[in-house]
Amino acid sequence: MLSVVQVCGGAQTHELFMTRHRSEAGEIAALGEAIMSDRDSGDEMGASAQQIQGVQELATKTLHIQSKRFYLDVKQNRRGRFLKIAEVGAGGNKSRLTLSMSTAAEFRDHLTDFSEHYAQLGPANPDNPPEDGRLKSETMVKENRRYYLDLKENARGRFLRVSQTVNRGPRTQIALPAQGLVEFRDALTELLDEFGTDDMSAEQPELPEGRHMRVENKNFYFDIGSNNRGVYMRISEVKSTFRTSITIPEKSWVRFRDIFGDYVEKMKETQQRKEQQDRSSGD
Repeated sequence: MLSVVQVCGGAQTHELFMTRHRSEAGEIAALGEAIMSDRDSGDEMGASAQQIQGVQELATKTLHIQSKRFYLDVKQNRRGRFLKIAEVGAGGNKSRLTLSMSTAAEFRDHLTDFSEHYAQLGPANPDNPPEDGRLKSETMVKENRRYYLDLKENARGRFLRVSQTVNRGPRTQIALPAQGLVEFRDALTELLDEFGTDDMSAEQPELPEGRHMRVENKNFYFDIGSNNRGVYMRISEVKSTFRTSITIPEKSWVRFRDIFGDYVEKMKETQQRKEQQDRSSGD
């Protein structure tokens, strides 16, 4: 059975997709330190950079919450699996966080606590706002990374601000509307259920390297990965305004190849008949 993940949008979506991959090499180096101690999409340059770094994209989820889009990507390199979260605002502004899988699990648990706290709050009172606008706060520490979670309130409403700091690095943050806390937590839970919460990958079978081909204005990427259900092939089609991916379990590859090959042969026969008809009419 084929599972489909589609990320659609305008030029802003494509810009995010390209920028996320161009910045991959630098972010992977920083993440590697976190994984060893504790443990974005789609131009050709970005894909090549990921292949050089040995980065595989295992799964992607997209959430639309109010005027924002959020991308949750599970990726894997030689050190292990990790989660990237990207936020795209209505104006196209982008923010990103990187979490190890164990940190993502801790974050998921905090999201449950924050959503329950938010549900118990009464209506916002603009005449008596909380001090600093802060309603509830938590901190996560993972070796050289710190994450600050603050449920806040301002004139535009309530939201969860998640800030990430890395030693000698800049602070990055996302702002998640409070109404989307449960939806975000559930999407994250699905990824963790599928790919686990261990930072280091279990020993994987030797897998073929990814491949790429370009047809007219489209790019196709073929990546082989594995999860707790086995080995699979992920085929991604990338155009200027959208990206579509399908995942094919290894047990279906032979059948998939046979069906595809059958269509190739049928199209050859159709083309040959057409050429014969054209020659006959020309005579």
